[in-house]
Amino acid sequence: MNWFEHNRFLGWFLIGLALGCLSVGYFFFRAKISSDTASARLQTTAAELKRLESLTPFPDESHYRESSAQAAAYKSSLAALQEEIKSHQLPLEPLAPNEFQTKVRQAVSATKEKARANKVKLPVKFYLGFDEFATSLPSAEAAPLLGRELKAVQMLTNILIEARVDSISAFHREPIAAERTASSTPESSPLARRARGTLAASSPTPAASPTIVEGNALSVTFASSPSAARKVLNQIVSAKEQFFIIRTLHVRNEKERGPPRTEPVEAPPLFNNPTANKSAANTASPGATPGAKTVSFVVGNEHIEISAQIEIVNFKLAQPETH
Repeated sequence: MNWFEHNRFLGWFLIGLALGCLSVGYFFFRAKISSDTASARLQTTAAELKRLESLTPFPDESHYRESSAQAAAYKSSLAALQEEIKSHQLPLEPLAPNEFQTKVRQAVSATKEKARANKVKLPVKFYLGFDEFATSLPSAEAAPLLGRELKAVQMLTNILIEARVDSISAFHREPIAAERTASSTPESSPLARRARGTLAASSPTPAASPTIVEGNALSVTFASSPSAARKVLNQIVSAKEQFFIIRTLHVRNEKERGPPRTEPVEAPPLFNNPTANKSAANTASPGATPGAKTVSFVVGNEHIEISAQIEIVNFKLAQPETH
């Protein structure tokens, strides 16, 4: 004790050094335990991985039944989806080129008659967008597709006429892919066709990916009242037989300028005497009805012109597998 009292600094230094060595030993012991635990877990995991890698997969009856049930459920849900899509597009029926031309003429006549009955003005040369087939026949491959297109176009035209729009000023139909393919393939000699076949065989091109969704644009411009325009748009987007998409919509008011801000207003009566006011009113306008007011609507009476691009959407559904 006398030595500690004479050497306090050295004594406290030795005490601190001893405590530090104890702390380092404690943390080292804890690290050693954690390292042993992690090493043991690593060895166990590696052994389990090696065991799984060395196993040979063996088919299980329960797994086979489960996978078969999942495949059957997927097929049934896919079939239900296809049936739902089929209900929203017009069916594709076989049609000869001359039959299609006859159907176009009948549809044009029926549309013009319906427009005349509903007092809807049509363009001068109105042929439902099938003007090129008034004097020519489509190809045999394009005729069924054009027949379905004719039904969709006639459906849109009936919506416009039955809503009693004022007039249809423009009506344009884009040609479908089958029309463009037929028109872009000119007739050639057998020698040229043989040369093209040889060239195609020597340099094959990658097959194009199948198209599931096909759309054909139809541009129409019509004038009507706002209520009739709302009815037309609502019926187009809610059509059950065919799926339509309104891509663009341009609305123009027939009155490009707004109504005047001020109108002439009669001066208020100068006296509160009803008899004097009545006599003054009779003197000012002998033929006017007492108490009658003329209501002038600011907006709502004008008509609008709508230009819309409507897309007729069809789906190419996969054929069901037959076993």
